[in-house]
Amino acid sequence: MSVGTSSAPGARRVARPPAPRPGDLAELGIDPDQLPDGLVVADEHGRVICFNAAAARITAVPAERALGRPLETALPLEDLEGRRWWQLTDPYGGLAIRVRQPERNLLLPGGREVLVSARYVRTRPTGPVRRVVVTLRDTEARRRTERSHAELIATVAHELRSPLTSVKGFTATLLAKWERFTDDQKRLMLETVDADADRVTRLIAELLDISRIDSGRLEVRRQPVDIGAAVGRHIQAHVAAGQPADRFLLRVQHPLPDLWADPDKVDQVLSNLLENAVRHGEGTVTIDITPSASPREREDAGTSVTVSDEGPGIPEESMNRVFTRFWRGSKRGGTGLGLYIVKGIVEAHGGTITVGRAPGGGARFRFTLPVAAPAYLT
Repeated sequence: MSVGTSSAPGARRVARPPAPRPGDLAELGIDPDQLPDGLVVADEHGRVICFNAAAARITAVPAERALGRPLETALPLEDLEGRRWWQLTDPYGGLAIRVRQPERNLLLPGGREVLVSARYVRTRPTGPVRRVVVTLRDTEARRRTERSHAELIATVAHELRSPLTSVKGFTATLLAKWERFTDDQKRLMLETVDADADRVTRLIAELLDISRIDSGRLEVRRQPVDIGAAVGRHIQAHVAAGQPADRFLLRVQHPLPDLWADPDKVDQVLSNLLENAVRHGEGTVTIDITPSASPREREDAGTSVTVSDEGPGIPEESMNRVFTRFWRGSKRGGTGLGLYIVKGIVEAHGGTITVGRAPGGGARFRFTLPVAAPAYLT
């Protein structure tokens, strides 16, 4: 027997407070000025009765100037072909079955673009419109995303064109004139094709990493990692490639906490940071590996790796853009995606990464990976 519905003698009927009507902001205790999107409401006569703070910000029209005015005057919107929007849609005299206008790009006076959607409130189906509720959104955030995607496509197209042109040119030449070349010439061409194929492979791997980072699907498979040995392998690779051995200084502060991380992704971070220091920095590249305490000063909370050089460093005004897409610094080359991926990998481990100025004047990158459980325990 449910409380409040029993008809048995002596049963106590419990009164329930009426639920707030859907869409009634006052009943819900919400101030329209607290809404993140612009809100404009017109009554049955087409006069504006609500014009919140976000609408005033987006349209640059003070609320006091909009309130009480006709909707088409307070919010003079045009479509992208220059037609007056409210005359075109006619919310009060148009189709009686219409209940909304889907979100679309419209123009404010001066050509500023906004995202607009509208709802027609009727007391009964096909009845007269009692309210027109309009929401406004600034397009800047969406435009930034679209620009970022366009830049990514343009960068990828540019980076792919060069190695693919080389691969196509050399393979076509070898197929057409194989007998005319010496073995050394053939080897040189094939080595170039192999290097360009590796370049394309790396770019595709970067794109996959960016996709996983942006969608939050970057998987971290934790295993024991000897970070000192990992850094040593990267130093040896640079020395084998022709860098002088005395250009690198590795300092490890023992004892280090046990580090459980994804070894492949840690290698990716180290490779990018050391390559940046070698390519863009000067002088000695110093790598410091130290235990890192948590904010509560708990011992063995993590491991920090600092990579610094003695080059010109990063300009102060560029510090906040280092980990964004396509940042390349003063020297061109590369896709400008490496540090963006590095930050995503470190943060996927629950760590942090920062950039600053090294004591010798160059750039200093420091990342910290926290103590964590192995993959089979998470």
